Amino acid sequence: MNGRRTKDHNRREFLRDVGQGMFVASLGVGLSSRLGLARSEAWSFDEDDRLRFGELDPLVDFIAGTPLDRLQPEIIQRLKSGTSLDHLIGAAALANARAFGGFDYNGYHAFMAMLPSLHMAKLLPPPSQPLPVLKVLYRNSTFLAERSGPDALGKVTPAGTSCDGKQLREQVRSCNTEVAEQGFQAIAARSDSESFEAVQELVRDGLDVHRVVLSWRAWDMRRVAGEAHGRTLLRQSVRHCLEAEQSRKRRGDAEPQIRTVLPAALERFALTAGKTGEKQLSDPEFDRLSDTILKSSREEAAEAVAKALADGVDPETVGEAMSLAAARLLLNDPGRTREEAGKPKGSMHGASVGVHASDAADAWRSISRSGSDLNRVASLIAGAYHTAGQFNHAEPMHQSALGSLAGKDAKVLARELESAIRSRDQTKACVAADAWLETGGTREELLDALLPFAVSEDGALHAEKYFATVFSQSSTNRAVLRRTHLVALARVCASQQGFPAPGQEEARRLLGLS
Repeated sequence: MNGRRTKDHNRREFLRDVGQGMFVASLGVGLSSRLGLARSEAWSFDEDDRLRFGELDPLVDFIAGTPLDRLQPEIIQRLKSGTSLDHLIGAAALANARAFGGFDYNGYHAFMAMLPSLHMAKLLPPPSQPLPVLKVLYRNSTFLAERSGPDALGKVTPAGTSCDGKQLREQVRSCNTEVAEQGFQAIAARSDSESFEAVQELVRDGLDVHRVVLSWRAWDMRRVAGEAHGRTLLRQSVRHCLEAEQSRKRRGDAEPQIRTVLPAALERFALTAGKTGEKQLSDPEFDRLSDTILKSSREEAAEAVAKALADGVDPETVGEAMSLAAARLLLNDPGRTREEAGKPKGSMHGASVGVHASDAADAWRSISRSGSDLNRVASLIAGAYHTAGQFNHAEPMHQSALGSLAGKDAKVLARELESAIRSRDQTKACVAADAWLETGGTREELLDALLPFAVSEDGALHAEKYFATVFSQSSTNRAVLRRTHLVALARVCASQQGFPAPGQEEARRLLGLS
């Protein structure tokens, strides 16, 4: 990302009433929203078109309007006065959504890194906990300061007629922004779950990593920003998909094949009711499914997953196979073919095939657990389709060296790993991490060793997302598979080393850490 912005804009608030506000603040955003006390954007009494967020208004406006040179000192002062990291991230997410709308390249990358940064913060000791959040908020404010023009999201009047997910999908396909926005507002007014399902109809209609990860982060962000603001958060996905469809038509590209492949697979394997089973695969069967997703065409992978689900295979097992395929793709990804600012040739942090595939697979699995039965099976089939068809660029560049450090002491291997990361030796970092785990080193020990590198370095705003991906996949996958994900994280940490995150030196000094 590195501060780059597209030229085409389409490409890219605690207390208002002091009495109620003090009570709401004491409850927290999430609980007060559930009790109906938090004001949503629909309750704004402003006469202009700007979205407002009730109890979070002052904090949203602080994030949106504080100059970059004052941002970190003032955030730290607020933290000392009792503002939580959760509230900061929730307010920042709403400021970002209002300003960028989910269709600004830098804007949605900053948004997608917010929850992962909060998760990373909670893994650090208390004095260091603000660092990853400050890192992402600094980048977010950089992008906010660079933008010009009105907010991307203003107030919308719901449609006078009813709308469902399939109708919304057709409105997006027709590229009618006003009608699609009104249709989504009508759906969101009925229920949060229905709006989530409707957005997933859009996400599965034309696949890219940003489309799927943004939709999951927007849905998950409600637990921090408050459920009352769910429609604003999910509106980003509607606008993202609208922009993507408009861009596709401007380029004259054909309709995405997933629009025919997915319905055909659901029909052929009688999955339209979304029924699934709990069947477990033997190790050879599991390996074959994961290998198919990794090495086959997109259509073949989608068919293999649809067949597995129709045969009663547990959706969690299917998701494991998909996430393992993505991690193996990362380990065999040759990296960038040419140098860019902050991304040397051979590096693979940022927009690499392997990191993108892994982040998308993690989002597909999360989405599949969060909606209807049909959403579960459709998301896994679409996810397999999305992951597959990319192995033709792979090279067995790191796995051949695994085992070369076997027999060394765990403390020696920890030093070897740190040295490899600091020297940006991706292969040696993989080897050291693998050998450390072989000696009995735990997942938690390795994550603790890698976390500081994910915090300190820029990572092109992918460091946070990918750390969260590996934490998630190494938590939910069977133990024998965790190793691949953890070794892949070591590689990414080595790749992004040497490019310090903007603002982190100042943040460490202000926190008394350096």
